[in-house]
Amino acid sequence: MPTNEVSTRIKDGIATVMIDRPERRNAMNFGVMAGLRDALDALRSDDSVRVVVITGAGDKAFCAGADLGGIADNASPAEVHEARGALADVFRNFDRLGKPSIARVRGYALAGGFGLACACDIVVAADDAVFGTPEVDIGLWPYMITVPLLRSMPPKVVLELMMTGRRVSAPEALRIGFVNRVVAPSDLDTTVAEYCNIFAAKSQLVLRRGRDSFYRTLDIPDSDDALAYLHSMLSLHTTTNDALEGIAAFSEKRQPRWTNS
Repeated sequence: MPTNEVSTRIKDGIATVMIDRPERRNAMNFGVMAGLRDALDALRSDDSVRVVVITGAGDKAFCAGADLGGIADNASPAEVHEARGALADVFRNFDRLGKPSIARVRGYALAGGFGLACACDIVVAADDAVFGTPEVDIGLWPYMITVPLLRSMPPKVVLELMMTGRRVSAPEALRIGFVNRVVAPSDLDTTVAEYCNIFAAKSQLVLRRGRDSFYRTLDIPDSDDALAYLHSMLSLHTTTNDALEGIAAFSEKRQPRWTNS
């Protein structure tokens, strides 16, 4: 399985994971899916990493979805079914990451690439970004990306996009709400870096517990159960060193000194 189609670069606590297939608009084959899955798995346990940025090589595409021309080469139907689970594992690993993730989107983010962007906590898009779920137009359905899309926008919007297959511009994506910022291409890296610096300066313990509780709450259908869970989390959280330090720093009008404990 290819190992050079997904690269990871770590600098100053920021990990940048790049799909490096610009000649295929960074489309995902099984090697890319496995590479993303393994990269996220490794970064989860790397305490030196505070923020993870996901992007695609070049300026044409973040990720144009599945590589329909080569994703199933020399594989049996059973093997293809099992291998597709790698994309589900990518989405699971975003949930388990325990640290902020940012999608840096330039150009096309379609199908699985759309899901990949929405699986991130924050989406920063250049104004030339284009999103969509075109699967319906070739007789398919975007099954695997349903969860990250439903977490990112209202269900009626998700279903409309899936049923029509229409493209969504960056300004419309911002209005819908699944994109956080839209900037000129020349400002894309600066804006991503601003988010990275903000997150890196926070207590990593607070971000991890808060982020985990946010996604856990989305998956609790009963509001009473959700409130009971959040009540317990609040009580547990207030016993941490960083919570005590944050309150003390606020009272003493100084910057907190986080120990991530």
